[in-house]
Amino acid sequence: MATASDPSGKSSSKSPSETAGALSGTSNAHSSPAGHFRVALVGNPNTGKSTLFNALAGLNVRTGNYPGVTIEKKIGRCQASTSAGDQHSIDLVDLPGTYSLAPRSPDEMVAFEVLTGDVEKEDPVDLILCVVNATMIRRNLFLVSQLMELGKPMIIVLNMIDASQARGVKLDTDRLAKNLGLPVIATSASRRIGIDELKQLIANQCVSNRSHASDDASAKTERTNAIPRPDPRSPLSPAFAKAIDSVMETLVENNVPHHLLPNPFMVQRALIDGQHAAVGSPTAETFLSQQFGFCITRAIADQRKRIFESDAGGASVDLIDRECDARYAWAQSQLDGVIQKNASQHSGWTDRIDALLTHRIFGLISFLLIMFVIFQSIYSFAGIPMDVIDGLSGWVSDGVVAAMPPGMLRSLITDGIIAGVGGVLIFLPQIALLFLFLALLEDCGYMARAAFVVDRMMSAFGLSGKSFLPLMSSFACAVPGVMATRVIESRRDRLTTIMVAPLMSCSARLPVYLLLIGAFVPATKYLGGWMSLPALVLMSMYLVGVVVAVPVAWILKKTILRGDAAPFVLELPEYKRPALRVVFSRVWQASVAFIVRAGTLIFAASILIWFAGFWPGDHTRRFELESQLESMEASEQSNSESYAAAKSELNQAKGRLIEQSLLGKAGHVIEPIVRPLGWDWKIGVGAIASFPAREVIIATLGTIYSLGGEEEEDGLIGAMRASKHPDGSPVYTLPVALSVMVFFALCAQCVSTLLVIRRETNSWFWPALSFTYMTVLAYVGAFVTFQVGSRLF
Repeated sequence: MATASDPSGKSSSKSPSETAGALSGTSNAHSSPAGHFRVALVGNPNTGKSTLFNALAGLNVRTGNYPGVTIEKKIGRCQASTSAGDQHSIDLVDLPGTYSLAPRSPDEMVAFEVLTGDVEKEDPVDLILCVVNATMIRRNLFLVSQLMELGKPMIIVLNMIDASQARGVKLDTDRLAKNLGLPVIATSASRRIGIDELKQLIANQCVSNRSHASDDASAKTERTNAIPRPDPRSPLSPAFAKAIDSVMETLVENNVPHHLLPNPFMVQRALIDGQHAAVGSPTAETFLSQQFGFCITRAIADQRKRIFESDAGGASVDLIDRECDARYAWAQSQLDGVIQKNASQHSGWTDRIDALLTHRIFGLISFLLIMFVIFQSIYSFAGIPMDVIDGLSGWVSDGVVAAMPPGMLRSLITDGIIAGVGGVLIFLPQIALLFLFLALLEDCGYMARAAFVVDRMMSAFGLSGKSFLPLMSSFACAVPGVMATRVIESRRDRLTTIMVAPLMSCSARLPVYLLLIGAFVPATKYLGGWMSLPALVLMSMYLVGVVVAVPVAWILKKTILRGDAAPFVLELPEYKRPALRVVFSRVWQASVAFIVRAGTLIFAASILIWFAGFWPGDHTRRFELESQLESMEASEQSNSESYAAAKSELNQAKGRLIEQSLLGKAGHVIEPIVRPLGWDWKIGVGAIASFPAREVIIATLGTIYSLGGEEEEDGLIGAMRASKHPDGSPVYTLPVALSVMVFFALCAQCVSTLLVIRRETNSWFWPALSFTYMTVLAYVGAFVTFQVGSRLF
């Protein structure tokens, strides 16, 4: 670990104008209170930035949105003491991972604005914490060079130092700190190495920087009345600095006040990125032209041309190529005497693994095998905990029956709440296992390899590998999947990904699949028990959404979202042992979210469905029969003929009551619509009721069969197996079960997802389009599945 003096530049800031976003070069009017500081964490993807954030903040984390935009922010708080022992409160802002400060996507634009202090109603940051992957320092220094040009105080955190040492690499942090002129500290966030030292360094730097700023009031006034100049430490050629100065002088000539002049770095980005921005994406030039009009657009175009002419390469040399060459050359020079490599076999076996996992053919096969292992494991390991939850649900129901006499309240608790919520909670172990495997794959570094493998296939249909991670997130939940599309620069690609993300089978669909597969798919085993038919069917249901998403994306990119896919650049992270603390934290959060959902949304839906299935109707005779049967059971007459007759009469009474209820009448109205799918009115009602949330169908069927007297000892699965049509034929067959699963695999049954699409696109058109095309697709898919399946089986 080593430290070095901080840079001399002062913070960029926001003008008083409400419309000046990421523009002003003066200090923000807002400031943090004394003893309280605001620190931003920024870094490339796969640097362990989020792990470091969690290590610093612990459980003191809150989320929300930045003012005026849909971009989510994560804020953590920690207490840090200076070397003198003074304690201070630190707010940590976890910014989206980015490879550069070229603002091409909404996420990157907000990250830039936060770093420059240009977000409305947000205090500026006092310090930037740039997290650098210690195994890939040269690549990460590209971003460091851009951050230095912002003129903000900064600390370089060399994270994953343990991984670097394991590769036989020794880093001289003192030398790196001297070369950069910045404090440098080595950490391993996953192992909590260097965290306490980092907290103290943060506190020391924040206090020191604020002290220097307050002692320099006269210089601050002088800077306010001066034209903001480019950072002299910039590795770019002097032609860029001259061009920025010329643009600034043009604005002054057009009577723009000095305190409203743009940040020099923003002008630099407009010069370099202007001709390469994806259509519809936010760019520095777009924001500058909105603020200053045509004069700055013309000035930037003129200066861009002069930069072309100033170098020997002429206009044939791309400005982005020039920037990359200059920054990477600078990065190499900063590493002089910093890195010492010893002999290590680490890179050898990493390359050998990647040769298989990223191969164009074997990589795809490996991906499918890994996915199948996950689905097979869900069936192999979840049985015992599921039986425990099922037993607890039955025990609670029996306890309520023993404690309360027959009546409406007992029916509400047993037939409504326990049958509905308990029927959903039984799938908690499988939900937890799914999230466990996804967290392990992500934390070990495999997800980036999977994105690389599918990029070639996705690009053929108008998408790039950048769409993979949002789509992969949608397998857990479409809401964060849709939000994750913010990292995609192209507006067309982003909208296309948003439209197909709900087709990925999220965790809410999993209970539906498991219920129907467990009830109607034979438990046939292959390969000596290593492979089972239920696992194959489950994997097929997940593949349905993926397969359908391909032509949907192709149609969108050929019609309303025409355009080429953006190029995909990906840095493959180092393989590492998953941090169990991080993995189990994600599993815990997902499990709690599922339980909360079952305890709120499913709970409320179960009560409403019970009421609709209970009313209207005279339940007097039903309650009399229930009381009579319980008395006979207490006197051990449950094997008598009179008990069997009373049981049969009770089931018939329940059947008549559910048919006469609001739920039954509504079901018979929609039955002609769902009959071609092989469904009866009960399945139809369950599907309609589940449009707010997919899991509601289980609660609905559990309540309907419980109220209708069709519950068996095997619970909901037994009731579904025993359910008959009036002609005596079974309601559920394998084609019917597959039809229901295909419908749920393709239908947009999630209000939360539709609302997030509305928020992300700022339009009702896209959620309406998503709901419409997915509902039609689901109906057609279920129809074809049942009709073909009925002829095959």
